[in-house]
Amino acid sequence: MPKAISHTIKRRGKKPGDADVEIPIAEDLATVPGIPAREKDVAYYSRVYPLEAQFIEKSADREWEQAIWNDELTEFHKNHHERNRALVDAAESSGDLGPTGKAEPGRDLTDEIRTKALELGADDIGFTKLDRKYVYASKKRWVKYQHAVCLVVEQNYEQTQQIAGIEAEHAHFGAYEEIGALSLELVDFIRGLGYRGQVHSPSDESVVYIPMFVNAGLGQLGANGQLLSPYFGSRCRLAIVTTDALVTYDKPVDYGIHKFCQECQVCVRRCPAQALVKDKVWWRGVHKNKIIYDRCRPVMARFEGCGVCMKVCPIQRYGMKAVMEHYVVTGEVLGKGTDDLERFTLSGQSFGVGELPELDSETFEFPHGPKDELLFRQFKERLDKEGIPPADQLQQFATAVKRILDKGQTTRYDQVEPTSDLE
Repeated sequence: MPKAISHTIKRRGKKPGDADVEIPIAEDLATVPGIPAREKDVAYYSRVYPLEAQFIEKSADREWEQAIWNDELTEFHKNHHERNRALVDAAESSGDLGPTGKAEPGRDLTDEIRTKALELGADDIGFTKLDRKYVYASKKRWVKYQHAVCLVVEQNYEQTQQIAGIEAEHAHFGAYEEIGALSLELVDFIRGLGYRGQVHSPSDESVVYIPMFVNAGLGQLGANGQLLSPYFGSRCRLAIVTTDALVTYDKPVDYGIHKFCQECQVCVRRCPAQALVKDKVWWRGVHKNKIIYDRCRPVMARFEGCGVCMKVCPIQRYGMKAVMEHYVVTGEVLGKGTDDLERFTLSGQSFGVGELPELDSETFEFPHGPKDELLFRQFKERLDKEGIPPADQLQQFATAVKRILDKGQTTRYDQVEPTSDLE
């Protein structure tokens, strides 16, 4: 049944020279621009229970993940890290570099930065304030500048449709390498204009990205926990460059995603891990569909990055314009209930509409928390079962803990070196 239209969103064409894109938003999907949030609650949690990067908070499962990869995936990630390491190193120190050109006080550089980013290969870009409430605790002192340039790069469409598998991983991490290099070039450009910039690499966690991208008008938060872009859905990778240059902020947009996802629910039904939940909850002051980490993480690790929630999203598969136009005309979700949208492959086995893999309880067993805490838990369990161990084993335990302390906490994706500490 046709729907009344609340508003129509007009965006530039997907590529330079393309006609503008107009996306109709049905009246029954309209809510609020951005993300529904209780700002006082967000501020409270940030102050009292600050967020920490996954690579620190979940360091035990990072090492475990690498230990269970097959040879092909291990070799792929090794090569990716070798290519990516110089980019991450350069990003880490980028904020310490001074300008190379002369600034013009009061000059707004929004248009120049936007044009340059698109020339360098960005597929979308927006500007907003870097909200420090979303900066990870370990990065609070590292973050230098308040203006956020939000950059989006599309990952390869055909490879993404092959989720879950190594081809999709090539698309995923290839886009990370692309946006990492692009970000560094953009900072060099900003420095040439007489200002400073800092690259927040997607391979070195510093801040929760999605709230900034939503505030910059680049999409809204989907039920799968990912940014749904008007051009690419969740088929994109994100990076932020912060700067002290004067820019004009973009505004959040109501793309109708909050209610659309509640109507669609395809990712919720098709998730092999059943890690997505139907109903929204208030979490740290934000209204969202909260992903169950303990179900998502082990399936991602065991099945080549999984990503089924990305593959079966109609906005990723067909584009927001087509999906929203179809909804306005028919009142239905494009592709829902068809194998064209919902079929996926896991470990070589194909699953059509209504079919899910049978995963046993062992699939969801994995180490939790920081690596040092896991080591202490294992040690206490051993004390309970066997009593105080011999002196040489105590020495081994102390050595393992010291190795972890010496290695320190890292927010970087490329600095995990598997050891025998957890054996």
